[in-house]
Amino acid sequence: MRLHAALLAACLFAAAPGFADPVPVPPAKANYVGEWLGEKMRLKIGQDGHVEYKRERPGKNVDLTVDLQGFNGDDFDVGAGIIRSTFVVSKPPHRDKGKWKMTVDGVELTRVE
Repeated sequence: MRLHAALLAACLFAAAPGFADPVPVPPAKANYVGEWLGEKMRLKIGQDGHVEYKRERPGKNVDLTVDLQGFNGDDFDVGAGIIRSTFVVSKPPHRDKGKWKMTVDGVELTRVE
């Protein structure tokens, strides 16, 4: 009985919203894909929807690997399970003097070529 309950719970947990595979980056947002570096921040967005994020702040360092949940305008949501976070993109990917740049959460990032 315990095994059946554990299997049922695992299946429900895996099938719950937010526990599915990451959302791939849609073609209209393809310019977001790549590794981006800025002042004490690194963001890597894979075409498959895997996102790596590192940021150093006084007293608070963040190092995460999470899944893309989708885009809302220029901003994008990431998360794992029921925990979600929005990256606020004030300047979407654009060319500036031959380099790709975007501003995320107030930090100007440059894409590594």
